[in-house]
Amino acid sequence: MIVEDSLVVRRLLAHIVSRDPRLTLVAAVASAEEALRELPRVRPDVISMDIRLPGMDGLEATRRIMAEQPTPIVVIADSVEDASLRISMNALRAGALSVVEKPVGMETGGHERIAGTICTQLYIMSQVPVIRQRSLGAARPPQAARPEALAAPQPPALLAIAASTGGPPALAQVLGALPADFPLPVLLVQHMGSAFMEGFAAWLDGLVPLAVGIAQEGEAPRPGRVYVAPGDRHLLIGPGGLLRISGERPLASQRPAATLLFRSVAEVVGPQGLGVLLTGMGEDGAAGLAELRRAGGLTITEHESTAVVYGMPAAAVRMGGSSLSLPLPLIGPRLVQLAGRRP
Repeated sequence: MIVEDSLVVRRLLAHIVSRDPRLTLVAAVASAEEALRELPRVRPDVISMDIRLPGMDGLEATRRIMAEQPTPIVVIADSVEDASLRISMNALRAGALSVVEKPVGMETGGHERIAGTICTQLYIMSQVPVIRQRSLGAARPPQAARPEALAAPQPPALLAIAASTGGPPALAQVLGALPADFPLPVLLVQHMGSAFMEGFAAWLDGLVPLAVGIAQEGEAPRPGRVYVAPGDRHLLIGPGGLLRISGERPLASQRPAATLLFRSVAEVVGPQGLGVLLTGMGEDGAAGLAELRRAGGLTITEHESTAVVYGMPAAAVRMGGSSLSLPLPLIGPRLVQLAGRRP
């Protein structure tokens, strides 16, 4: 189902979808109210959701859909408007699965790339099982997650954290539990279209106690700050302890790649590295997390009970890369506990 108030863009999206053999259009509506009326009748596998709608906006529509008839939602957003970006990020927090750039016309530069991204995201997200939003605080840790199950052999020096599908709200929850004087630098990889990374970092900066910004080449990471991988670039920690921004080819179709981040942490700080892998589709980060654990670092994966998509954490567990698996609400407090073990 397409939800888009502009007739021109609605027809363009319908044309884009119609060209992809993986997708079938069941409805194209001009308002959130109409979408809510049609939803029980057409029962789509995935919804393309505009954010700026007349009447009820896309954020409120996302909240209503996730509460009443949970359906995978892909936000189609104008990447250049700050207000639209903030609404898009909040829609992800409300249950939407991903955000992609809105097409502006067949003749504009990059149209085929944007069209391909939209169709791929719609197809992938249509496969994600979603449930009514639950209170994550009610989740219980798995049997292995006892307080004594994880202890740092050396005082940690650096935290690397990565996520993909469902990542923005998960990252907001984990980082939101860290105090402003958290004693470690935080390096962060989130799979998201490059056009949205500045807005994502700004949105996160307004939500969590730590200062959040886009990582810069050659920057010396400081405690209590979050360094977000730039759009379409790998984020690494270099041999001298400085940040590296790399245009190296994508790894398993991902740039930035979580595996390359974790691998660099394993190589540079080894047993003083902390690695966290959250919700996401695929296996990015799993091999790198395993390398970090073999180097003596501590590694945490999000438990299946809270992950929107248990693909990346599950792969890390299979590869032996997880020191401990925890439900999302317990990860932040455990990081505070671990980082507090100073010499």
